[in-house]
Amino acid sequence: MPRGKKASLSAAVSNELKANFDLNKFKEKKMLNANAKFKPQQWIPLSQAFQDVTSIPGIPAGHIVLLRGHSDTGKTTALIEAAVSGQKRGCLPVFIITEMKWSWEHAKMMGLEINEVVDEETGEITDYNGNFIYVDREAIHSIEDVAGFILDLLDEQKKGNLPYDLLFLWDSIGSVPCEMSIKSNKNNNEWNAGAMSTQFGNSVNQRITLSRKESSPYTNTLVCINKVWTAKAESPMGKPKLMNKGGFAMWFDSTFVVTFGNIMNAGTSKIKAIKGGKQVEFAKRVNVQVDKNHINGMTTRGKLVMTPHGFILDNDKDLKKYKEDHAEEWAAILGGSDFKIAEEDQEYHDITSHTDEPQ
Repeated sequence: MPRGKKASLSAAVSNELKANFDLNKFKEKKMLNANAKFKPQQWIPLSQAFQDVTSIPGIPAGHIVLLRGHSDTGKTTALIEAAVSGQKRGCLPVFIITEMKWSWEHAKMMGLEINEVVDEETGEITDYNGNFIYVDREAIHSIEDVAGFILDLLDEQKKGNLPYDLLFLWDSIGSVPCEMSIKSNKNNNEWNAGAMSTQFGNSVNQRITLSRKESSPYTNTLVCINKVWTAKAESPMGKPKLMNKGGFAMWFDSTFVVTFGNIMNAGTSKIKAIKGGKQVEFAKRVNVQVDKNHINGMTTRGKLVMTPHGFILDNDKDLKKYKEDHAEEWAAILGGSDFKIAEEDQEYHDITSHTDEPQ
């Protein structure tokens, strides 16, 4: 049979089969009628300053979010802003603090609702509690522990024992090793990266993002601070790269990534209050960039001013308003609110670059 006639006959048979085929019945028979609809995208708003600079409302609910950058560049400020905002909207913040630089005073200053547990006899604060869950290195020792803790809470939520949208806040990836590294007493970066891929890429992250489905009664979000290191340029004409500690499993699974600071340095400049020879650093100017955005595709770059109370815009008007809003605090620190504001030059002290991820 000529090739043209054979092809024509094949197409006719195929069309006849399709005409008599009921796809919906096939889906029903194979149990493929799963709900394919996702909830409308909701956001956990960050400060107005962050929104104005990035043109992004904040943290996308139901997604994996990375806040990355060198030390003291605004990552924790963004994380606490998310916690405060989530708490106000009925989400339950779940703090997983493995870097152990956490400050309840700072969180409270930024607006997190915290109850102080006070010893009746001594008047000393003995603990903190409230509408949140908190764990740290006292209970979490490994990457596997972090994943297991998150999965346990998700299981309790599914059973009806934890009736909240959960906002997981991990500070930070790269600050805790995997179990194999612990047992061998050797912090092996490849083992740690493998554990992140297995424990999160193949398990936790899927559970988080599936909560976006209409069939899920809750919407859960995972926000992680990711420690970074700087990789040397691969060629004389190349440029150094900002690399994530713990491998790139979380980068690949994340739908939203914000980078604070520069590649080779923090890229911050100190803003100080000066009165009568006394200087107090009260803010830092920092670069912020949305590097990855699979929500609406928008990537932006700008500057923010990071204060102990959150982000403000980088202009004289907002700095003046911040000064006025906290006049009583300045009076206690400097003896009055009639101080001058001075700024140091941007810090360009380069951070050491490496060929391989440092231990």
